[in-house]
Amino acid sequence: MENDVAYELCQLVGRAILPYRRADGLDPDGAGTAFLFQDPAGEYLLTADSVAGGAGELGLRASVTEPVGVAPAALSVAGWVRRPEVGVAILPVAGLHAVAAAAGWAFRLQPVVDIVAADADVVARIDATPGSAFVLAHGLPEGGDRPLEVAIERVSRVGDEVRIGAGLPAGYVGAPVFGVDAAADGGMALHCLGLVLPGTESHPVATFDRIRAMLPATGEA
Repeated sequence: MENDVAYELCQLVGRAILPYRRADGLDPDGAGTAFLFQDPAGEYLLTADSVAGGAGELGLRASVTEPVGVAPAALSVAGWVRRPEVGVAILPVAGLHAVAAAAGWAFRLQPVVDIVAADADVVARIDATPGSAFVLAHGLPEGGDRPLEVAIERVSRVGDEVRIGAGLPAGYVGAPVFGVDAAADGGMALHCLGLVLPGTESHPVATFDRIRAMLPATGEA
């Protein structure tokens, strides 16, 4: 079942997830993953504050832009709203859409939508019993290319934190973490629990109930 969930996630939100490299960062610590989140107020790029820095480059693989061959391989981004108290950085993307339009191309993305993002009740149900977690990220393999990858791990509550119980490869910090929960109809409900924060043998997760509280008042901010 876990492999089926991983496949479905790639189909549903694979184009929400982009490689990011901090402008002043060296590999591996300067490389991470960002993803697009959409709520009724607007669209935002999210990543870990430790990865974002003041500015950086967002990788643009061919499947996330149109028409084919017009967009650059990477787009410079700046202006992150940094929330170190939660560990996240937020970038409203209205300005990026404008840059793309002026250059004759457009984003072709699949945002993680608000209904999928875990609310406080979903987060509260995470307990000390490890459950399946799916991390969609752009790792940092040798050779320079950063394809989309899926890591199937375990997530649980450790004290006051939600944590992934294993170390993750370089490039995964900032990536979205998904979990599954029992739905009211007896099926399974998919939730984006939050994003990966730095760690070594395990990683804390900045959960979406806390991320929502950090979002700017409008996606145009």
